Amino acid sequence: MAAQLTAEDLLSSGSATHTVEIPPALLANGPGGARSGQVTLRPLLVRDVDRVVKAAREQRVLSSVLMVQQSLVAPRMTVEQVADLPAGVVQFLAERVNAISGLSLDEETLEHAVKAPLARACFVLAREFGWTPAECSELTVGQVLLYLEMLAREERTEGAA
Repeated sequence: MAAQLTAEDLLSSGSATHTVEIPPALLANGPGGARSGQVTLRPLLVRDVDRVVKAAREQRVLSSVLMVQQSLVAPRMTVEQVADLPAGVVQFLAERVNAISGLSLDEETLEHAVKAPLARACFVLAREFGWTPAECSELTVGQVLLYLEMLAREERTEGAA
């Protein structure tokens, strides 16, 4: 049987960082020059995803820019700076942000997932684990889904007994 996790264990995984190497082909540095580079990303938290969805309702492309901007630890960039990056770089980084955040959803699916079901999920987690809304807002979407699945399996096990 797996060890019981604490709220602190869950919350600390949302602060992990990941170094991502951007392929040289995406960072063409003038005529004939390409160089590689690294950035540091962190997983998106539930509150980050909610903020992205709310801000990007009118412009679908903006959601990728906001996701990357919210996830970037180093270098820190403004929304405008990220929007000025080549589209390929933003797409590449957005895919990495989705992967480290436990999201494998396209933008439309993400928008639907963040609405009411996410709020209900946070309510269930707060009730079941005794977490505060602030603690729940620190979870990544991937973490929320994982702990909901753990609760569902526990209920199935108890129901079968």
